[in-house]
Amino acid sequence: MTEAGLTVSSGGATGGSKRLRGYRTMPPLPERPGISAPDAPAEPPARLGPNQPRLALSGLILIVPLFVLLAFGAGGPERSLQILAPVTTFALPPIAMVAFYWEDWPGSSLRAGWAGLTDTLLLVVAALVLSVVGQAVVAEVDLPALFGAGHVAMFPHTMPLAAGAFTVILQLTLVTEGWPLRGLGRVRSGIVALLISWVIGAALYFTLLDVHGEPAAAPGGLHELSGPVAPGAYGAWLTSVGAWQLVFFLALRGRPFSGIRRRAPRLLAGNVAVIACGWVTYLILRHGLDWTPNRVFAVCGSVIAAILVVAMLFEAWPWTRLFSPLPGRLSVLITALVLTGVLYGVLSAVAQHTRWSHENPDDWIGYAVLNALGMSVILHVAIWRRWPVATGTTGNKTT
Repeated sequence: MTEAGLTVSSGGATGGSKRLRGYRTMPPLPERPGISAPDAPAEPPARLGPNQPRLALSGLILIVPLFVLLAFGAGGPERSLQILAPVTTFALPPIAMVAFYWEDWPGSSLRAGWAGLTDTLLLVVAALVLSVVGQAVVAEVDLPALFGAGHVAMFPHTMPLAAGAFTVILQLTLVTEGWPLRGLGRVRSGIVALLISWVIGAALYFTLLDVHGEPAAAPGGLHELSGPVAPGAYGAWLTSVGAWQLVFFLALRGRPFSGIRRRAPRLLAGNVAVIACGWVTYLILRHGLDWTPNRVFAVCGSVIAAILVVAMLFEAWPWTRLFSPLPGRLSVLITALVLTGVLYGVLSAVAQHTRWSHENPDDWIGYAVLNALGMSVILHVAIWRRWPVATGTTGNKTT
């Protein structure tokens, strides 16, 4: 299994030349995602990730330009945040569906390259459709506002809804192991997971958020809500929870919960721990350190992006080759924390030399690390299967 939790029977997540022809030929989803399964103790550490770091470094040739395009390409950092952040955030739940449930289908039935292109086009369409649905939920459908001025700006007003749906689908998929949805089959389980994440995300939006400041009677005006939580604080809390989702279920590969053999207590412990740790982290950063919600969002987003780079792109190299599973995983986490500081520091320096008219620089940093960098890593590894870097390889089996 790869760090994305994907099967390697079709040539691996690194983009082998053997493709599964058609949905019916694909094996059923395993009961438990590989990303949260314990490391195989019998596998020699020296055999893990044999093609690293070459694959990861080669992948950066594609990831870095995509990052630059998303972070700066719409006319600078501020305009990219305003225009691209909402649509790319609405793309994240469908990306999770294709990566974790469909496992590259329908692209898996095509040749490498065409597979990634097909899946990417499907995700672009899904992102646009969900963006319009998001408009309808928070205000009214306003197509010109998707990429420009409208009655209600997509950023920041639709962001809490999209971020909530993505956090929920990760909780369902990683923490709850996709149970019981994985028994429905690949396509149906993914669609149901996406629908559930949207229903819960919308319920949280309408129940928790305090939304004011736009004339509700005006055409396209925001639907006013009187919940207890400000949108910025809600986004910061979601990102804190997301950071712990990846700490436990990507950096640590399900530890310590993967050692619990019975499913019910394992899922209960994982869900309680992730939400509790996310909540405590938010309280410490927000009230203990007196950080703004924007900074909490940016720093926790940097944690998420760093874990994706270290554990997914580099497949935990070199630590799981040098050490046994637990010390190796702890080393992965430490490396990710160091990279977190580097990412936030570098992007903060960029933001300080940028002229800002309306938006908070930390919001751009959070967008840059999560959507521009993190999403690029997921697309390259889990959707494109590292094509064209790994074309013709047999793929890696990693912890």
